[in-house]
Amino acid sequence: MEIIAIIPAFNEEKTIGDVLQVLEKATLIKQIIVVSDGSTDNTVEVARNFNVEVVDLEENRGKGGALKAGLENFKADVVLFLDADLIGLTVEHVNSLLKPVLEDGADMTIGIFEKGRIATDLAQKMAPQLSGQRAVKFSLLEQISDIDVARFGVEVALNRFMESSGTIVQEVVLSDMSHVMKEEKLGVWKGMAARMKMYWEIVKYLTRASSLK
Repeated sequence: MEIIAIIPAFNEEKTIGDVLQVLEKATLIKQIIVVSDGSTDNTVEVARNFNVEVVDLEENRGKGGALKAGLENFKADVVLFLDADLIGLTVEHVNSLLKPVLEDGADMTIGIFEKGRIATDLAQKMAPQLSGQRAVKFSLLEQISDIDVARFGVEVALNRFMESSGTIVQEVVLSDMSHVMKEEKLGVWKGMAARMKMYWEIVKYLTRASSLK
């Protein structure tokens, strides 16, 4: 089965290199795609130092729009989604996300941080369905028409589709792994504002989806 990895990134020059370095060592992955979502830093330049395809979006479309841009340009049997700000990612983490899908034990896996950092562990225990680390069968992704509309609610869109279609989802523990929090990237106040914007995008998506029922 052919596997591609799609990494949506918005101003992640400090961390994306570490993620791509690991992905290049993951022999299961045929192709790595970085979608720069209107980045204004050196995210694109850093990504081009690796053996990856880069989709450079001029305007920020949100995470859902970035993922859709990657899916429109590349095809595979299985797609691995990873955030660009991960800390502690290993090849073993990559393989553990892919294995249940490759062996037909699940249609989608969701990675859950554990023993990484207290803040990120707690956040994922409170809302595991918002994790951006996933492996999904491409055939299912083709059936989700509003993934780009979801913006930061893209994980919610994936969850809703999987629940409504009766597909099998499996959580995978990602030990000793975490990510850089918005408050660390942007400072406390700007980070909190960015987090509230993300939650608002999720609420907007859920409200829109409910009105279409």
